[in-house]
Amino acid sequence: MPTARTAPTSSPLPAAPLAVRPVTAPTPTRLWTPSRVLVTRSAAERPYGQRVLAQLEAAGVSDIELLRGDRLPALRGDGDRAAFMAAKQTLALVVPPPSLRRLQPIAPSADWRFDLAQGCPAHCQYCYLAGSLSGPPITRVYADLDEALAGLDGCVGHGTVTSGSAARAGEGTTFEASCYTDPLALEHLTGGLATAIRHFGTHDWAGPVQLRATTKFDDVAGLLDLPHGGRTRLRFSLNAASVARRFEGATSPVAGRIAALGAVAAAGYPVGLTIAPIMPGEGWREEYGQLLDDVAAALPTGTDLTVECITHRFTPGSKATLTDWYPRTKLEMDEDVRTTKRGKFGAVKHVYPRDTMTELRSWFTDAIADRLPAARLLYWT
Repeated sequence: MPTARTAPTSSPLPAAPLAVRPVTAPTPTRLWTPSRVLVTRSAAERPYGQRVLAQLEAAGVSDIELLRGDRLPALRGDGDRAAFMAAKQTLALVVPPPSLRRLQPIAPSADWRFDLAQGCPAHCQYCYLAGSLSGPPITRVYADLDEALAGLDGCVGHGTVTSGSAARAGEGTTFEASCYTDPLALEHLTGGLATAIRHFGTHDWAGPVQLRATTKFDDVAGLLDLPHGGRTRLRFSLNAASVARRFEGATSPVAGRIAALGAVAAAGYPVGLTIAPIMPGEGWREEYGQLLDDVAAALPTGTDLTVECITHRFTPGSKATLTDWYPRTKLEMDEDVRTTKRGKFGAVKHVYPRDTMTELRSWFTDAIADRLPAARLLYWT
């Protein structure tokens, strides 16, 4: 655990306002069913792992294999593409190694990364996980959730991204659950997001806290009546219609996500709009303007709304992986029209040129202020 910093005020975040009328959840447009589930021995022994097993069976998943040990078998297919598709259709219930439970800061989003799972069933052709994860893209659900939640108290007040920042201290100590997965994509199979929301909403914390989760899905019915206490910010990743249509396979339609955003806001959750990855294609101003207008129309008056803007970028490693995964992609990943940035450890990232970034940032800053005047723009990257 890092050196302690001065904790913010110990009073909890304000309780969420009650909805004026019963909130109706939109009908989910897409629910993923894995074709195969692998369960390690240690995962099957955990109470949460047993609850997930029961939920998988209730969801109609028939191919569930209980392994004798804790090592996952190699996934085989007829060529790399077949192996990739087999992995994307596989869910593994595992216990992560201790190193993955040592919380790490995750700027600019949150004080701490808190993983419910690793991997995602969607097929976004720009997927950021492509450059971050090694091995077949199996979706791994972590069966030690109860123990992991119980171990978070010592991190309260020790962050640097929000709790240690004057500009964002009002968010409390923040825990990001979406770094390496889409928790809502798995919720109907695991109940993990609801478990975390309930814990954050009812636990007696030493100071203000906030759970953060981002999604491209819309199955929010099971979240609306939870005792969230205003301590979970649900964010919806949205994009221009043409970008979503071409590059966000196996996700819920943008209209469904916007309806879900409106439903959770009406249920008293603080919410967020993650516009990502921003791509300046033909007619981008009109498309992103329409997106902001649609969001504004869906939100109840007085909604606590934040906005995060993330432009498209790629690394040499992610480009290689993505072109293997999606060989026919039309996604622009041309180093010759990009600017190269290097991280403090020498990592290479290809971003839009400065003039393009300046134009995008100026337009989005003005458009958000005009169309969503009560929203807080957390960061631009």
